Amino acid sequence: MKEVFQTIYSPCYGSIKEVFVEPSAYVYEWETLLLIETQDKKQIEVSVGISGDIVSMEVAPGQSVTPFSALTIVRDDLQITGSD
Repeated sequence: MKEVFQTIYSPCYGSIKEVFVEPSAYVYEWETLLLIETQDKKQIEVSVGISGDIVSMEVAPGQSVTPFSALTIVRDDLQITGSD
């Protein structure tokens, strides 16, 4: 079976306030992965619509990010979930 890796990028400019996951952890769809504080002090929760294993964390608390910054890499488990 083919493995699919997804790189998760920052949605905004800011700095990493908190990291909720660690490498090798399993994450569920729409689970909060990180918290980013923007320059105007808004807090943005980063989550994605896939589930799988965290392969690596590319950032740490306090680190500055841009929309081009890779935050983490997730190995997609290719499970289709959801509800009505």
